Amino acid sequence: MANNASNADANKTKRALLVVDIQNDYFPGGLWALCDMDAAADKAARVLAAARAAGDLVVHIRHEFTTADAPFFKPESLGAQIHPKAQNLKDEFVVVKRYTNSYRETNLKEILDRHGVKQVVICGAMSQNCIDAVTRASFDFGYECVVIHDACATRDLEFNGIQIPAKYVHAAFMAALQFAYAKTVSTDEYLAGGKK
Repeated sequence: MANNASNADANKTKRALLVVDIQNDYFPGGLWALCDMDAAADKAARVLAAARAAGDLVVHIRHEFTTADAPFFKPESLGAQIHPKAQNLKDEFVVVKRYTNSYRETNLKEILDRHGVKQVVICGAMSQNCIDAVTRASFDFGYECVVIHDACATRDLEFNGIQIPAKYVHAAFMAALQFAYAKTVSTDEYLAGGKK
């Protein structure tokens, strides 16, 4: 019996999928719609299905601000709820955060460590904010990081009078993460075996 238990433990995956902020307000008609959020969420849903089939730990991360005057993800609003394309199952963790960094004042690290996670796979939104923050923090905590780049989304930005299209915002942050923090792969590459 002990051998069977240890074999089961040896076969358990040490990988977790972090599904970050795939929430209603980021979709068309929401308070903070992102560019191509539907397409990114469709890809995230494929990764989510594969993670479930593989027995990976799945953690959904949901941002909710604390005040009703927030620009989006208002407390207890429909916009702050997880979108149906990435809806959590009843037995999957949902971590509610108040800050850009998913680890700040949450139990995310405790969940990962309790399950012996060594690698985190990351998808969701926004590329330059919460995806960037959770990837860098995960790396600093010693996890191996994989970002599914086409399962992430953002929006056009402006800085100091310079307009920055979403595709360039996304590309710049993915390039920075790839350089020092994470392996970046497409959904197709990941599902074809790039997850190892």
